[in-house]
Amino acid sequence: MTTLLTGSTIAEQFQIWIFKNYIRYPRLLAGSLNSHFTMKKYLIVLVGILLFSCSSGQVKTATNGLEDSSVQITLEQSELIFEQVKSFPNGTELSIAIIDKGKVKFIGIKRTNDTIQLTENHQNLFEIGSISKVFTATLLANFVIAEKLNLDDAFQDYVDFTIKVKDKISFKELANHTSGLPRLPSNLNLLTVDQNNPYKEYDSKKLTEYLTDEIELKQESGTKYEYSNLGAGILGYELGEISKSTYEKLLQENIFTKYKMLNSTSKRSNVENKLVNGLNPNGEITSNWDFDALAGGGAILSTVEDLSKFALAQFDTKNKELTLTQQPTFKVNDNMSIGLAWHILNRENGNELIWHNGGTGGYTSSMALDVKHKNGIIILSNVSAFNKKTGNIDQLAFGLIKTL
Repeated sequence: MTTLLTGSTIAEQFQIWIFKNYIRYPRLLAGSLNSHFTMKKYLIVLVGILLFSCSSGQVKTATNGLEDSSVQITLEQSELIFEQVKSFPNGTELSIAIIDKGKVKFIGIKRTNDTIQLTENHQNLFEIGSISKVFTATLLANFVIAEKLNLDDAFQDYVDFTIKVKDKISFKELANHTSGLPRLPSNLNLLTVDQNNPYKEYDSKKLTEYLTDEIELKQESGTKYEYSNLGAGILGYELGEISKSTYEKLLQENIFTKYKMLNSTSKRSNVENKLVNGLNPNGEITSNWDFDALAGGGAILSTVEDLSKFALAQFDTKNKELTLTQQPTFKVNDNMSIGLAWHILNRENGNELIWHNGGTGGYTSSMALDVKHKNGIIILSNVSAFNKKTGNIDQLAFGLIKTL
């Protein structure tokens, strides 16, 4: 069982841990971070680990979800974070929310000069990538609760043009990746678009052209789970059209304002001054991704502070729209079902997690919640989705939630 340690105890035990793991076996540290490690850098990293883990063992926290104070992170959590972050390039930044029985603490870390250090970044913005799909599905749930449409309604019945496909595709199938649609539309050619900002020019005209002329299903709708950015993008766009509004306005009016997510948006121009720079796999600053018609698939920028508010709301069983998104709608396999965007994972301990992750050219994110026990992990990072170690972000999320 993991125990919370006082600052002095953390310092003493971490010095012992460093001695056992790195001073006795210095090649382990050198090999894990840099094959050309010098003694100077080696000492810098040791100091960095101590700063990261022993600064009175204190991190920023939000008691009752909002109010700042200071608490400790555990030795086990410190080790997990260091292990999963050590291979990322300098400039890498992670913003983490740990939700333990409904109480939130924030941990910010940054890798600078081969040293992992604490930083305060819970109000800094990152691209959250495909976690946006959870918000798009929440808008759908809002429409259903308000009786503006039904989950099983065909989205074709709500547009004013003819969609060139025989199968009826329901709103539910757009949200749970069983629509039969491919991952991307055929008229979005990743070889010819701007590789650094691939979705920016895909507008409503191109989406309409695809739906009227080029749409082709990979399999019958409702029969198989196949992840589709296109499906989520269509869902977000059509909800805007139905309400004679926009995806951004729907988010602000129905979700961000409701949950006091004051620093969240799908429009980068609203928040550029608070945005953490995204990095390419080499650790160089890279372009942000902008979305137009397919915004519902991945356009949102947010902070772990804002996402923690949304996460805490997920624990409220009286919240009909959020509860609706968590209900299984399709069984993918024995280990996973899917609700409305949320992936429902069966844990070894018999409990369930609702989970989603995201990735763009300069960012990777992961969000895993144990609704029953009011626990969760949210990680936003500027690790590129194309980094060969990008899977470490999910591994860290799943590792940390096991400590709760």
